[in-house]
Amino acid sequence: MSPSLDKAAAVLRAFTVHQPEWGSRPLAVQLGWPRSTAQFYLSGLAGAGFLRRVPGGRYRLSWQLAEFGALLTDALPWFSRARSALADLAQATRGLGFLCVLEEGRVVCIHRALGDPEAHHTAVQTDVTLPANATAAGKILYAYSGSGQPTFELFTPSTITTPDEWAGELERVRADACAHSIEEWIPGHCAVGVPLWWEGEMVAAFGVQLPSSRYLARERHVLARVRQAAQPWAGAN
Repeated sequence: MSPSLDKAAAVLRAFTVHQPEWGSRPLAVQLGWPRSTAQFYLSGLAGAGFLRRVPGGRYRLSWQLAEFGALLTDALPWFSRARSALADLAQATRGLGFLCVLEEGRVVCIHRALGDPEAHHTAVQTDVTLPANATAAGKILYAYSGSGQPTFELFTPSTITTPDEWAGELERVRADACAHSIEEWIPGHCAVGVPLWWEGEMVAAFGVQLPSSRYLARERHVLARVRQAAQPWAGAN
């Protein structure tokens, strides 16, 4: 990637759910750039339609990016049915359904479905990129993709942080055709997922997250629900 494109990408990646808005001064501090450089890329990306300027001389992502995202997911032949099945699963379990894909080693959540409208905000993750070593989605995607080792970041005492543990976990995932995350990322929450198959190819990780108290009391039932939701339309593996 050219230095200019690399800098433009760094600016776009700085926008997150927790930091949806940037001005040139704080962005320069965040990226370690001169303020003039930050302003140059902010205004340039706004001129190209990727950012929009808001009052106070600050910038937000443009709605054009949402259009690109819709085009991307609509082009996936399995996505619309997966989204519908995920909504049904989330409602049936009163959990947080997730649909994730692997992109250049990153676990990217492309869709979520909340089945419990009264869930506390701490139960609703909004991260787009998830930690591979601590999530059910990450385990599934790495187990079936043959990707190298992820970054072993510690989140809770249960997080996998060594290559040997990781290798053993991926073997279990492939043997059981499912993955669990028992308070490995978010304390007090567990998740289970399965690989989503389409025309013989593993295309995504599909599953649900629940508070530990509810998940551990009916773990087998939740897994059966996840498998049932994914099976009818996913295709043979």
